[in-house]
Amino acid sequence: MKVLFVASEAAPFIKTGGLADVAHSLPKALKKSKVDIRVIIPKYSKISPEYIDKMEHVAEFKVPVGWRNQYCGLEHLKYDGVDFYFMDNEYYFKRNEPYGHYDDGEIFSFFSRGVLEAIKYMDGFVPDVIHCNDWHSGMIPVLLDAFYRYDVRYQKMRTIFTIHNLKYQGVFSRTILGELLGLDNSYFTEEKLKFYDGVSFIKGGLIYSDIVTTVSETYANEIKIPYFGENLDGLLNGIDYKLYGILNGIDYKDYNPRKDNNIVKEYGLTTLKNKLVNKEALQKEMGLPVDKNIPVIGMVTRLVGQKGLDLVKGVIKEILALDMQLVVVGTGNQMYEDLFRYYSNKYPKKLKAYIGFSNKIARHVYAGSDMFLMPSQFEPCGIGQLIALRYGTLPIVRETGGLKDTVQAYNHKTKTGNGFSFTNYNAHDMLHTIENAIKIYAHKKEWLEIQKNAMRSEISWKESAKKYRDIYKKLKETE
Repeated sequence: MKVLFVASEAAPFIKTGGLADVAHSLPKALKKSKVDIRVIIPKYSKISPEYIDKMEHVAEFKVPVGWRNQYCGLEHLKYDGVDFYFMDNEYYFKRNEPYGHYDDGEIFSFFSRGVLEAIKYMDGFVPDVIHCNDWHSGMIPVLLDAFYRYDVRYQKMRTIFTIHNLKYQGVFSRTILGELLGLDNSYFTEEKLKFYDGVSFIKGGLIYSDIVTTVSETYANEIKIPYFGENLDGLLNGIDYKLYGILNGIDYKDYNPRKDNNIVKEYGLTTLKNKLVNKEALQKEMGLPVDKNIPVIGMVTRLVGQKGLDLVKGVIKEILALDMQLVVVGTGNQMYEDLFRYYSNKYPKKLKAYIGFSNKIARHVYAGSDMFLMPSQFEPCGIGQLIALRYGTLPIVRETGGLKDTVQAYNHKTKTGNGFSFTNYNAHDMLHTIENAIKIYAHKKEWLEIQKNAMRSEISWKESAKKYRDIYKKLKETE
């Protein structure tokens, strides 16, 4: 079974979101399941020289981009047992940030066509399945059918498209069809790539792929209704027969409180008392009063509306009036950055906002906090709550997407559950859930049992990798 995993980013080379973690840890898990999987991403200039210096040059070739032929270099690096390929073109990838450019449509038209060309130079590796991820690679199944099926190497290839966040769709002017993709106007119809007045890359992935997956079962159902469907719910209902939800996991080797060199004191299920050392270190680092009895709530998040920050904004005074401390780490929307800066200055003994991102500080929050707040408006899967569970930091979440699938609300009577949750997107429902968690925190023995429930939660890639392997196998059998 040969699979080419296509992504716009992969950790540790380049990371702006959860896709990067998936593009590293899922292929690693699939390798253990005897899948011959390789990964291809752009060679961004932001990739550390530590990795660039170790890359081996594989080939140089031309990539058709509309009426032009653009240079492409192909580099290779084996990392963590997985073969990674990097597509090189400085005009497209030598930029400060991977996305958000005026010519994103051209960049990822080049990338999509370049992936298909690169297969010719992978030392005999011809994938049975191309696994595309998010809109950046959504045109690959379209271009495969339009330009490559005549070639015997591509005739039996099957495709999977995974939605990591439906909100980001890659919609561009219709002129992109002929100018950059080399496609004629017959593709500009509702049944193909037309999306209002533009051309949608994600629609290409949804329609032309053999299988579509998304990152949790609940999100797979949610996106079929208008509230979550981002104007694609009708299409998603129409392709329900090939839509699957497979939960993301985390790499247990990367996130292991027993062996994490980034935290102050390692700990595990039998040494949970050492978590208090991390808590006191976090309080000291953040300039908060050091007191092991005051519950600390952590947030590591992009500061954007999707993450439920309107709920926090709505009741922030009530939250800060509780006997707790709040630590926020993240960047994003100016309004939310200003919100947390303001209240951090006004209540320095209650709230610390670290506006920025540092992997080390994030680890300190996961290890040093008692609770982890994630009240998302919607959340395809989410990784923060998974890491929090692994570190015995109890998630407080809204029941949506992957949060609903991974956090089970604690039941005082049955002593089951690994966190706290609320259903409606309502600030006071969130506040009452926080209050309830703080009340239970006062009962140390009970709290300890919930922490153990959390740390025993199965959140690795083990089961999900099997599901992907089964889908690959099913596709190969249809050749």
